Amino acid sequence: MTQKIQEIYPVTIVDDDQAMRDALSNLLESVGMRVEAFASAEDFVNSGRLNWKTCLILDIQLPGMSGLELQRELAAGKSLIPIIFITAHGQNGIREQALRDGAVGFFYKPFSSLALLNTVHSALR
Repeated sequence: MTQKIQEIYPVTIVDDDQAMRDALSNLLESVGMRVEAFASAEDFVNSGRLNWKTCLILDIQLPGMSGLELQRELAAGKSLIPIIFITAHGQNGIREQALRDGAVGFFYKPFSSLALLNTVHSALR
């Protein structure tokens, strides 16, 4: 069943770092997942994909709208998209805030590829 879910629902990556988008896309595609990637929260919001069944891998610090602001916007719209945050910045309270506001995972860069994949699999179920 999980394989079919992976084939149907893409994982969406929002990160302003092209190298990180490429690395995450390659990792997810290596295990058979479909991937959509965006360089900003605004690109994702304007893509028309807010109602897709997906799992969102979201950077905290983005140009324009931050990852946390996007999380709040999605929650205000009653979105059920599971969010997994990734960040290179260990600001006080950010992890706790993101998880309290509904994120299903939070990873500091560098992170374990296996742990991320396990979290994505759980989010897609």
